[in-house]
Amino acid sequence: MPDMPETVHLPVGGWRLWEHFALRGPGFPAGGVLRLAPPGLARAADGFAAGGDPAGPEWEAFTGEFDEAAVRTARLLQEIAGSPRFRAAVAWQNPAVLRTGVAPFLAWTPTAAGRTSMPRQREELVAHYWQRFCVKNDTIGFFGPVGWGRWDLRREGVAVDPGSGFLADSRVYFSSWAVDALARTLDADPALRAWIPPRRVPFVRIEDGAVRVPGRRPQPVAGADLAVLRLCDGTRTVAEIAGAAGLSEAEAERSVRALVAGRWVHWRLEVPSGTYPEAGLRAILERIGDPAVREPALERLAVLERGRDAVGAAGTDDAALTAALGALEADFAALTATEAQRAKGARTAPCRGVVYADCRRSATAVLGRELLGELTPLALCLTAARWMTNRVAERIRGRLRPLWERLAAEADGGRVDLASLWLACLPSPHPRAEEDVAAVQAELRAKWARILEVPEGARRVRLSSRDLADRVREEFDEPGAGWSLARYFSPDVLVLAEDADAVARGDYELLLGEMHCALNTMGASLFVHQHADRGALVAETSRDFPGPRLLPMLPKELPLKWSTRSRPSLERPEDYHVALVDHTGDPLRQRTVLAADVAVEDRGGALVAVLPDGAVFDLLDVYANTLTQRVMDRFTLRPEGDHTPRVSIDRMVVARETWTLPVAEMGFSGEKSEARRFVRARAWARERDLPRFVFVVSPTEPRPFYVDFDSPVYVNIFAKAARRLARHDAGARLVVSEMLPTPEQAWLTDDEGRTYTSELRFVAVDQTAGAGEPAGAPEQAADARALAVGAGVRADAGALAVDAVGRAGGGVGPAVGAGVRAGGAGVLTRGARVPAVDAVGRAGGAAVATAGAARSEGGR
Repeated sequence: MPDMPETVHLPVGGWRLWEHFALRGPGFPAGGVLRLAPPGLARAADGFAAGGDPAGPEWEAFTGEFDEAAVRTARLLQEIAGSPRFRAAVAWQNPAVLRTGVAPFLAWTPTAAGRTSMPRQREELVAHYWQRFCVKNDTIGFFGPVGWGRWDLRREGVAVDPGSGFLADSRVYFSSWAVDALARTLDADPALRAWIPPRRVPFVRIEDGAVRVPGRRPQPVAGADLAVLRLCDGTRTVAEIAGAAGLSEAEAERSVRALVAGRWVHWRLEVPSGTYPEAGLRAILERIGDPAVREPALERLAVLERGRDAVGAAGTDDAALTAALGALEADFAALTATEAQRAKGARTAPCRGVVYADCRRSATAVLGRELLGELTPLALCLTAARWMTNRVAERIRGRLRPLWERLAAEADGGRVDLASLWLACLPSPHPRAEEDVAAVQAELRAKWARILEVPEGARRVRLSSRDLADRVREEFDEPGAGWSLARYFSPDVLVLAEDADAVARGDYELLLGEMHCALNTMGASLFVHQHADRGALVAETSRDFPGPRLLPMLPKELPLKWSTRSRPSLERPEDYHVALVDHTGDPLRQRTVLAADVAVEDRGGALVAVLPDGAVFDLLDVYANTLTQRVMDRFTLRPEGDHTPRVSIDRMVVARETWTLPVAEMGFSGEKSEARRFVRARAWARERDLPRFVFVVSPTEPRPFYVDFDSPVYVNIFAKAARRLARHDAGARLVVSEMLPTPEQAWLTDDEGRTYTSELRFVAVDQTAGAGEPAGAPEQAADARALAVGAGVRADAGALAVDAVGRAGGGVGPAVGAGVRAGGAGVLTRGARVPAVDAVGRAGGAAVATAGAARSEGGR
């Protein structure tokens, strides 16, 4: 059993941090990008008057210097492109680029006259990859490995252990779509199909001898078909169904085929969602009793597994890696008749290749109490973010209520199943959800504007948390009342310091990067499976959720943003999984339920999901992931405008200085002469007082990109992005933000002393959930049948019964996930600390604690 995690409380606001945090950073040293800024060239360019048309001897001398610098830069880029690690990183990203872009670039001899259009494009290609590998804190492969750190409040500042070598671990995984492609191929074999258990579609309900499908009248089912349908649970083969139903195998198969034709049953080889989809497929195939069917199928899978292992063995040897990837892709295409690389596009999810790699960084970090003491500004921001999720939850509850009431009025007996409600409010969580989130975000901005009172035209605003605390409490402070997942926030905090010694001297600043709201990003597969001790992360989760959770089954992937790597991977045996439309789970798993079998009821004014075994959860638990998708990146304290200043609270920068600039004003981007473009771009930047290092966000670019105004090649990339946007929309704007930390402010080191950009990804847990008693509820709160929603706890005839899962640990504790009576009022709370009902019950004034929310220390 893992040790109890260390308790790390933020200085104010009712927030606890996980002991473990992610240390995110790229795989190449930060100084790599500085090599592409020719010394002295920027100073020489600034000697020419802005807006003029330079000419004469001085200009000729400058263009000669510029051309020489461009050739030197091209050679540097060739050196970079020729390095095995760079080539290996590109091979993982897009192996075709090595053939079509990198190879011809390396074969070219740089000269001033030879820098025509195509060689320059290849320079920019390499430079673009290089900035991503050096200064973007992405988490992917060996060029963005997962690092780890922990809090130790016995020490003071920051300690970095570089470890031995760059990587502590590296693993290669199958993309889920690739294993699914093999499964579809295998499924075409009728002999194999006989060993695949059919399953009922999640939104099909059986009641009173009829099938009920949302939006349709009940359809009577013949006796034999009804018996077969009841047995189609994804765990029995047709032969086993026949035996259980007292039918011949042929009769059972006819029934199954009829049910499939009616779209009530799926009968196909389906691989459960997971980090290791090949293991799920192997488990299914190994259950096949006929060796003549089983062994050929397993051998097909083994071919791909051997190919994956060869890719892993290649490591960062670019030649071996490229060969292994090519061989695997050829085998995959031959086995599945499917392209081994999915094309980029708006409908394509991440993980386009057959396999991907995730790695763990050798370097680790330990943070002490001195740094924790500087996180008061973070606590203030978290309090505001909690308010935002509360308001969104409040609005969505208001949207779902009339839909449920309409369905209840139309239903026989008033029973509303979860499938019917889910389908009635698509796109989830509600068709007007985006409108609600936008309104809440606008109110959030307005509140911060009142709190910060930023002077017009200011460039730097420095405030004190002591002065702001009362205002933040007045505008935002309230207990958590969102969905269960909204107890989590995952802020990125960056340390601006030259090295760890500077932190020890107190010579540092902090910066709040992205705030990932209503989400524990460290629960994603890409983090969990790169941690040396998954059990430690599960222990943290159980501290937050002492009782079972209701987890909706998620699609295996979503276009552009969701793949196997981002799948939640901290589920526990006691948690329930509910299949809504997609059934991506393992039917053999205990506590797996179908949406059609879950009732949605009003319990004391709150809508709850009631599972077949009687467990009760807040309805919003079902919508947790879709709600989180709506709000996860909506936190902001920066007002909208053409320019917003850098805002610091104490020693934490909470908003970078940012400019929103019309692309129409970027005349330099269309300049044909590289030298003139460089001079004009620098003049344009000086007029707006932009810093040397910035990140740019453009609607036509897939992700933010780095620009160094001292580097002609990065100015060229910027100009090209501006031209692309102008062609798309001449009235469009780019967002330009100061780069903080800069490449010189990199304190994370490896065992050779090289420095890397980095950020700390914390998990902050709201400790206030349930702290507010709903107005007008004292009488109802005394009801002996009050229930702890989502804690796996039910009150029956006045007695509190702890779900059997809670007994597995050996005894039933009065406070661990069990909902305890508080102050004799009969109120069930989420843990022993706070004698109150979660605000979920406010709408109806009932004593209902919210879903899945029981956790220690009164936390949400």
